[in-house]
Amino acid sequence: MTSPAPIFSFEFFPPKTLEGKEKLRSTQTKLARLKPRFFSVTFGAGGSTRDHTFETVTAIQQATGIETAPHISCICSTRENIAEMLANYISNDIRHIVALRGDMPSGMVEAGEFRYANELVEFIREETGDHFHIEVAAYPEYHPQASSPDRDLANFKRKVVAGANSAITQYFYNTDAYFHFVERCEKAGIGIPIVPGIMPITNYHQLARFSDACGAEIPRWIRKRLAVYGEDTNSIRAFGDEVVTGLCEKLLAQGAPGLHFYTLNRASPSVAIWKNLGLSTE
Repeated sequence: MTSPAPIFSFEFFPPKTLEGKEKLRSTQTKLARLKPRFFSVTFGAGGSTRDHTFETVTAIQQATGIETAPHISCICSTRENIAEMLANYISNDIRHIVALRGDMPSGMVEAGEFRYANELVEFIREETGDHFHIEVAAYPEYHPQASSPDRDLANFKRKVVAGANSAITQYFYNTDAYFHFVERCEKAGIGIPIVPGIMPITNYHQLARFSDACGAEIPRWIRKRLAVYGEDTNSIRAFGDEVVTGLCEKLLAQGAPGLHFYTLNRASPSVAIWKNLGLSTE
């Protein structure tokens, strides 16, 4: 029995300026040539980019013909506005969603009518049946707010039981963490595809800031090498391409079901890794 073809996808964030919109249009055009399974578009803390996300998702899908999945966060959301959002996506032929708990805006104490992503997934299923393919988040190095690895795995399983079809992980640079997480999921009876999230390395200080916020570990040997390069962006980029290409090669060789690239609305870092992997550019 042959293994299914790997699932490749790319993530964007909604631009807020005309310049940003032009940049994203260029990026989506370049990445559409790679024929990914889907694109996804993020959702700001507390739904702060809700309208921008909707506009971006529908525009990308219409322009490229590639399925585009909005992120939907349950933080600060109500059943009424989530139901309205789902209806709008259905009427615009959107059939793929990334359902997340989301980040709490600064200074906010109450989460809203939904507290956790499994509640959001369950609500989407109640409202729309099987219309949407639902992605959820997974954390091979554990969610930064999880009190224990076992509690984190139990939270993930609740999302799957609620109706998730597949998962995308937080980015990581340690393949052992990913494969150990997948093994623990299999032992817990979780059988959905868990696609690794891939963050190209182009800027050390930005990467360190992201990683400190989301709990993704940058291995010490990578930090040390990046720190040596200082502001030498060409060396950082070359080293980053080498590291992330090797990571992707190992993941695919050992059975990962695909790769999800966090693009930061730039095409070239992901395209460089794609070409290094020898994937088709037709």
